[in-house]
Amino acid sequence: MASRRCLFRLLSGRLVPQRSQPLAPFSIATRTLTSLSDPLAPPAPRALASPRLYYPSRCHFATRSSGDEDDEEDEEEHYDDEGSDGEWGEEDEAVAAKKPSGKTEEEKVAEAAEIGYKVVGPLEGDEKPFKPYEPVFAVVQIGSHQFKVSNGDSIFTERLKFCDVNDKLILNRVLMLGSQTQTVIGRPILSEAAVHAVVEEHALDAKVIIFKKKRRKNYRRTKGHRQELTKLRITNIEGIDKPETVAVAA
Repeated sequence: MASRRCLFRLLSGRLVPQRSQPLAPFSIATRTLTSLSDPLAPPAPRALASPRLYYPSRCHFATRSSGDEDDEEDEEEHYDDEGSDGEWGEEDEAVAAKKPSGKTEEEKVAEAAEIGYKVVGPLEGDEKPFKPYEPVFAVVQIGSHQFKVSNGDSIFTERLKFCDVNDKLILNRVLMLGSQTQTVIGRPILSEAAVHAVVEEHALDAKVIIFKKKRRKNYRRTKGHRQELTKLRITNIEGIDKPETVAVAA
């Protein structure tokens, strides 16, 4: 019994909590920092179960070397050279400058006569073909189109062959003439009448989209077309009596 009591006393003395001594503020701060740093620490890298499934990252970062800068300068120069070839307006110049047809002068004159005009020659600098408006009109045929024109009007026709800008033309297919006093109708044309004009420019019409489709056949075709045009300025109408122009006081 005595041995049990002695053993009980010894155990009870050890189990009684002792008063803890106050810690210094520096030690408390260090404990809090160490306790906080543990959860924020990066986790240890895990070992891969199968190293074959691990692929290295393809993203890489590298500084630009001097050789790369030289290559870029070469590319920029090459791009500038390509861009300088196709400038605005060169398409119209290409339309204006046609390749020689290889035909003789007689063949050119005959082909132009079939269309309905005759090339007289280039316009000289001293000439003044443009006149004030006259109350006279004419209906002329150029190719397969008919135009009602007066002195000073401008018309657009299909591209006329064998003529350049500032060339003088004579439109000899006159179907009708009219003024304030009389009207002359041809059968079908008036042989003594003529309409004078000057070529102002060769241009391209607006683009027209041609779209073809066949349903259930997987067939679609899209094509664009720009018609070549010639701008003419009417300078004079001959073959009819013109009334005298009277100046009207304002």
